[in-house]
Amino acid sequence: MKLSIITVVYNNVNFIESNLNSVHNQSFRDIQHIVIDGGSTDGTAEYLKSNHGFPIHLVSEPDNGIYDAMNKGIRLADGEIVGILNSDDIYAADNILEKIITIFDNYNSESVYGDLEYVDKSLKKTVRTWRSGKYRIGIMQEGWMPPHPTFFVKRSIYEKYGYFDTNYKISADYELMLRFLHTNNVSTYYLPEVFVKMRSGGRSYKPGNYLKKYQEDLRAMAKNNIRNSLTTLLRKNLSKIPQFF
Repeated sequence: MKLSIITVVYNNVNFIESNLNSVHNQSFRDIQHIVIDGGSTDGTAEYLKSNHGFPIHLVSEPDNGIYDAMNKGIRLADGEIVGILNSDDIYAADNILEKIITIFDNYNSESVYGDLEYVDKSLKKTVRTWRSGKYRIGIMQEGWMPPHPTFFVKRSIYEKYGYFDTNYKISADYELMLRFLHTNNVSTYYLPEVFVKMRSGGRSYKPGNYLKKYQEDLRAMAKNNIRNSLTTLLRKNLSKIPQFF
């Protein structure tokens, strides 16, 4: 079973090498690593085009935002399984992808997810840990969601139910997971292990984007028939508090 990993990057020359190295060092080897660069101007594009020693499928051109870039990557994927590793992020261990593929091989599941660790820029200090917990039907109505960087999905599911909705600028990943798990009952498996170390400070957590994110979350809930969406939104945000302890 082949795995396609998609990394979207724009002006991130300081961290892209650790991302590529994280994928390259995996014990599972049947990987297609697709890197979608949005036309970086800080040296990222030049580095990716150089003889850096990492086997990647590179596309470097302007795009219409992060989710448009992710969709480009999915359309280029030839692996049966698709995962997304943001350019700031690394895999928590060198055998993570092997464990994930083993789940797909041994269980009749269309998706797999795990836990996420937020770290500082140096990757040495843990800021918070997102322990996902097991999925059950109806739980997304309660504000639950898996951490998107740990969400691996069969490519056939994207082809059947659609890619990221680019009408969302911040919450398209949330809408996609609602559409897959809640609306279309895509089967999933929880592996209680940290998959990804994510550098803190993502786009949606910038102060000016909080209101826009809440608005987009509510739109995503309405689109996917989440009842009592204001209550769901409140519970979704309150669920983050235990991650700091």
